Amino acid sequence: MKLRLALRLARLAVHLVAGLATCAVVFPLASNALRARLTRRWSRKLVGICRVSVEAAPGAPVLEHALVVANHVSWLDIFVINALYPCRFVAKAEIRAWPVLGWLAHAAGTVFIARGNRRELRHIFKGIVAVLAQGQRVAFFPEGTTSHQGEVLPFHANLFEAAIDAKVAVQPYALAYLDAGGGHHPSVDYSGDISFVDSMFRILEGEPVRARLQALAPIEGVGAHRRELAQAAHDAVAGALRG
Repeated sequence: MKLRLALRLARLAVHLVAGLATCAVVFPLASNALRARLTRRWSRKLVGICRVSVEAAPGAPVLEHALVVANHVSWLDIFVINALYPCRFVAKAEIRAWPVLGWLAHAAGTVFIARGNRRELRHIFKGIVAVLAQGQRVAFFPEGTTSHQGEVLPFHANLFEAAIDAKVAVQPYALAYLDAGGGHHPSVDYSGDISFVDSMFRILEGEPVRARLQALAPIEGVGAHRRELAQAAHDAVAGALRG
């Protein structure tokens, strides 16, 4: 068991170094399309090393240009979504402090936001609108923190205003991590006092995980109110997770 864990950690370390090199050398010169391909490939391999298989559940067609919102379960979420549908992410500032992965998320274009910083929020809001205007996907977790599997906390409405200003749709994604029996996987829970390192070891040492991502019907942003968009997206994700 210890030998298998050591081998997984070694593979993970090599993969992280490769990611650092790609971000430092290739990304500054790469087009958005190339960055998306590299991000998808690297993310797929990362979750694979963690023995997480990723599947796209039947759902709505995935929009290439949208404000994407999803429920937030684990530090794996960004990489699972990027393994299927690469996005520019907006995430809480704590993620930037993750060992290596935080730097990689930043280098891949993730924007980090500190809680309660209204001045920073306005600046990031303008950045989201600008990226959406370029025809890209921007994603964030409107719960603002991780929640227990199967639960969806209320969605904060502030950043939904970006979809209205950019005249794009909001597309909700529902994300679940399943065990061999189809139930919620116990190793993935990242709520409460669990640290990033403890969570990583629980996943590496636990049974294989099946990450199931479902793209839901887009919600039109034009003419909507941000609170209406937030509630509609919340209800869609909660309904999909209930099955």
